Amino acid sequence: MMAKQGEILIVDDEEAIRRLLRQKLSGEGYHCQEAGNAGQALEKLKAGTTELVILDIKMPGKPGTKLLPEIKASYPDTAVIMATAIADASIAINCMKQGAYDYITKPFNLDEVSLSVNRALEKRRLELENRDYQQHLEQRVREQADKIRASFFNAITALAYALEAKDVYTSGHSQRVTEVSVDIAKELGLPKESLEKIRLAGLVHDIGKIGIRESVLNKPGSLTVEEFKHVRLHSETGERILNPIAEDKEILSAVRHHHERYDGKGYPDGLKGEQIPQLARIIAVADTFDAMTSERPYRKAMSREAACAEIERCRGTQFDPEVADVFLEVWRLASKTA
Repeated sequence: MMAKQGEILIVDDEEAIRRLLRQKLSGEGYHCQEAGNAGQALEKLKAGTTELVILDIKMPGKPGTKLLPEIKASYPDTAVIMATAIADASIAINCMKQGAYDYITKPFNLDEVSLSVNRALEKRRLELENRDYQQHLEQRVREQADKIRASFFNAITALAYALEAKDVYTSGHSQRVTEVSVDIAKELGLPKESLEKIRLAGLVHDIGKIGIRESVLNKPGSLTVEEFKHVRLHSETGERILNPIAEDKEILSAVRHHHERYDGKGYPDGLKGEQIPQLARIIAVADTFDAMTSERPYRKAMSREAACAEIERCRGTQFDPEVADVFLEVWRLASKTA
């Protein structure tokens, strides 16, 4: 007994034609079923095992020309060969435009029928293999992208730790800013992708301070005008440091612009209002709050209550009012549950 090569459904209202095709194709090892009309064909197709349909164009009730689009819509992986009288060849060609693989003409040359079936099933097999390959390729690309993101995150973390090792007064600052920024972003309803970006940007928002002279970074008194200009360069320096490893423009712009002010009086570019990227507006609030509540060489830490009052006072001038309000609400909720 021949091994089964494929599942074929023969749809024709003439029993003699169905029997003729079945005998030929079964003899070649195919498993064949028959249907005398469109309704029977759809019932057979529900099993989901049919690989190829030989479909008569003219049948009582619903003709093959009407059944074809239903088959292609519901069973797109099923190949279809149209069966037609010679005079119907132009109709068969139109059916091919709607997704049929081929057409065979009556009276049948059975060897040509067999050849068309073989070609149609081989084409179907190659299309399924190609789709499977594409799906697995996309999965591999996603896995590789995840590895790259993980590697980038590790590099970011190492840079942040290197910065904080240089300045004992900012130890833990980047991590705290990141946590507060993510909390604000969640309350604002930002998507998961943006949360990941703000997490990365928060960790390295001050990475440019690696380029600041230690005598300036840890100076116990007020900075001179020139020293302050030197410090202000850290946001641009951070962007340049990250540019070779962080291609994401939102992360880079968040690092560059986290010292912009809502009223346009910030740096480095004097952006105003919503010209400032949203991630930068969020980090600005978290960064300022942590800076005010941390010990610095030139001043004592403020209380959290005093820092919150300062953020509320500066909403709409230094800070995006919506971001400031969300931060204050998050802080109040956290205080109640602490």
